[in-house]
Amino acid sequence: MHTPHSPHSGMGIASFITAVGGALLMLGLIVLAGVIETTTPGGMEETSMSAILVGLGLMCTALMQLVAFGLGVAGAFQADRRRVFAILGLVISIGSMLGVVLLMIIGSLS
Repeated sequence: MHTPHSPHSGMGIASFITAVGGALLMLGLIVLAGVIETTTPGGMEETSMSAILVGLGLMCTALMQLVAFGLGVAGAFQADRRRVFAILGLVISIGSMLGVVLLMIIGSLS
C-alpha cells in the first residue's frame, strides 16, 4: 500500500495527459468535421482531402487513447505509487473511445 507521501505514478501522469490531450483533439476533429459538413454545399465528400485528413486525425487520436489506456493500466499496477492519475487516464481514454464508437453507430443509423 502507498503511504500518504508516496509519489504519483509517472506512467499514470503520462496516461492522464495523453488521454486528456487525445480527447480534446478528438473533440476538435469531430467539431471540425461537423463544420465542414454543414458549410460545404452537398455535404463533405468521402474522398475529399478534408475528409481524409479528419479521418487520419481521428485514427491518430484513437491511437493516443490506446497508448493512454496502456499507460493507465501500467500505472495502476505500480507498487508504492499513487494511482489517481492512472485511474483518471483509464476513465478518460475509455470514455472518449466509447463516445466516438457511439457517434459512429448513431451516424451509421441515420
